Amino acid sequence: MAKKKSKLASRAAELEAAVVGLFTGAAPAKTKKKRKAKKAKKAKVVKAAKKTVKKAKKTAKKAVKKAKKKAKKR
Repeated sequence: MAKKKSKLASRAAELEAAVVGLFTGAAPAKTKKKRKAKKAKKAKVVKAAKKTVKKAKKTAKKAVKKAKKKAKKR
């Protein structure tokens, strides 16, 4: 596995490439976008969905209990 560059080193490399590009007229290379944020966002959404399902189940359970209690009282 390749050693991860520090932010400073990667930024220096970007700037160097940009300067070289200015003199040679080459188009700047596209930078890789971070993927971690997307995974974290997806995990957050999944967690929220699970929480909602849990709440819905709890509410349903309560409703059933109440209905049984009412039926018993009659």
